[in-house]
Amino acid sequence: MATKTKSTKKSAKKTAPKKVAAKKAAPKKVVAASSLKGKKIAKGKISFQPTKLKLVRPVPSDIDIAQAGKLKPILQIASELGIKESELELFGPYKAKIKLEILERLARRPNGKYIDVTAITPTPLGEGKTTTTVGVSQALGAHLGKRVMTVIRQPSQGPTFGIKGGAAGGGYSQIIPMEDFNLHLTGDIHAITAAHNLCSAALDARMMHEANTPDDEKMFNALCPPDKKGNRKFSPSMLRRLKKLGINKTNPNDLTPEERSRFARLDIDPNGIQWRRVIDVNDRFLREIQVGLGKDEAGHEHRSGYDITVASEIMAILALTSSLEDMRDRLGRMVVAVNKRGEAVTAEDLGVAGAMTVLMKDAIKPNLMQTLEGTPAIVHAGPFANIAHGNSSIIADKIALKLADYVITESGFGADCGMEKFMNIKCRYSGLIPNVVVIVATVRALKMHGGGPKVVAGKPLAPEYTDENLELLQKGLPNMVQHIENALKFGVNVVVAVNSFANDTPAEMEMVRKAALEAGAMDAVVSRHWMEGGKGAITLAEAVVKACEKTSKFQFLYDLDLPIKEKIETIAREIYRADGVDYTPEAEAKIEQFTKLGFDKLPMNMAKTHLSFTDQAAIKGAPRGFRITISDIRASVGAGFLYPLLGTMRTMPGLPTRPVFYDVDLDLKTGKVVGLF
Repeated sequence: MATKTKSTKKSAKKTAPKKVAAKKAAPKKVVAASSLKGKKIAKGKISFQPTKLKLVRPVPSDIDIAQAGKLKPILQIASELGIKESELELFGPYKAKIKLEILERLARRPNGKYIDVTAITPTPLGEGKTTTTVGVSQALGAHLGKRVMTVIRQPSQGPTFGIKGGAAGGGYSQIIPMEDFNLHLTGDIHAITAAHNLCSAALDARMMHEANTPDDEKMFNALCPPDKKGNRKFSPSMLRRLKKLGINKTNPNDLTPEERSRFARLDIDPNGIQWRRVIDVNDRFLREIQVGLGKDEAGHEHRSGYDITVASEIMAILALTSSLEDMRDRLGRMVVAVNKRGEAVTAEDLGVAGAMTVLMKDAIKPNLMQTLEGTPAIVHAGPFANIAHGNSSIIADKIALKLADYVITESGFGADCGMEKFMNIKCRYSGLIPNVVVIVATVRALKMHGGGPKVVAGKPLAPEYTDENLELLQKGLPNMVQHIENALKFGVNVVVAVNSFANDTPAEMEMVRKAALEAGAMDAVVSRHWMEGGKGAITLAEAVVKACEKTSKFQFLYDLDLPIKEKIETIAREIYRADGVDYTPEAEAKIEQFTKLGFDKLPMNMAKTHLSFTDQAAIKGAPRGFRITISDIRASVGAGFLYPLLGTMRTMPGLPTRPVFYDVDLDLKTGKVVGLF
């Protein structure tokens, strides 16, 4: 099988022989990093050396497999790719950041093939999308001799400690070191948290100071205080604000009283605040809060709240930016509020965009890691696939495409979420065109869509899922068919990966495979990479290579010049198969406001449940005859999209009664992390 449920993971831990597990967990020999330095690295003379897997039965837990894996020094990984040591910033022996200067050196090198891995509408357990992404990469690199790169997102600590667990892959198809991957890595998410909350602090402080300083001249003097000689100076961010206002002066003393007033007074509408706070844990009690309760802030109390950090617009910017300069501009364009005249107030207006860029200057560099079989991987950015576009960074993809012949990336959640946004948002900003879409399907998920019992994380699967049931499976196939049809609408070749579980029967897997081919997939392959690593995905990898050689006619689903409603309704009609769209009064008002502000030319990032084609998570399969409701629309102008909210969307998850963190601990004798999966 190629992936596993929570229950199978737990049973794997229980049934794995203790002696074998202990032996596998013992430290392995690695190539000394010092032996790889110098000319050998600089000239990229080290040929790729796959890491041989030692498969154990029954399959141990993910963390036991990861900790038993043989790690190559990151300098060796880099050298095998042709990355110079001077283009790296090391974070210990097994991970490093890649400097953006590498793109200049490789600018004339042709791009490799670009493959996006997505999935059918998943169960709450996930269908093994990351595991498949890694497994295909291991098959291509370690078994078929191709130059390959895995490019995936960094997971949030919210799900890692909540209910879902980590996102490094699973079984014998993982990114390692998996503890680093699933936790702090190199601190990118923490940098986003700091930058976001700095903007939050700047916004509230500016409103308080303006309210406490009604005199515009005094406010101007506070912002541009004269030195002992009476000289004043504008900061770089202030000069950008002046340019936005159409004031072409660089000396503060030259501003007229009217210009000083326009410059100094943001006049933010307290009811127009659009910027909250973030933290990278699932803390439901921070969803709505009251701030300004301190003695010195009396009279400035107001409601606010926290989102999870991966839902921050800054995370979306990190994933969609193309350079440090572009990131600086995008951060400045973020709309944090509107003023009392209905005009957008940005982070640049607050004067905080430059400082935020400083906090993000290292986070923009992608992180280099490796798979269990020694193939290279880049981990960078982790935007929420519901609220943001749910794809790893453009910068990571661009670097990978110059270094490898095949780049395997993935899109968050089902194809109606991550893949649709990959095509309509990420590809617009990157200019990159995918060659192939791999859609991961499982017998388990298709039975659920056929009317099977509810699937709940942490609870054993019902017999309908563990016993052969062709009738139930047949009823669920339309969900996969619709996803295939949707991918084909973008003009991209499709390969279906039937991710095999232990209880799947040959008849069930063949039924899925035949239905995929009839729906227009170029190929449909049963894959067993969870149990066998790259070896179990060789046939799938060969199908991907073959599909990459076929021509495709990529096209976007909609034109950006269409009005906001037409773009929303195109996605609803073509991807979800909805009969129509209803808008709340609040959503109607936002459409009118954003159109006046000139935001209507941005692409749409539909914020919806990933568990259904509809806006109701409980509705499974491939329903028809339904309408969706847009409850609100928000603007991520810096990131470059509007996100309509379909129904009720939470931007801060909550912890369950029995979170995953119960299992996570530190072995004080060995110093190893235990309990992650």
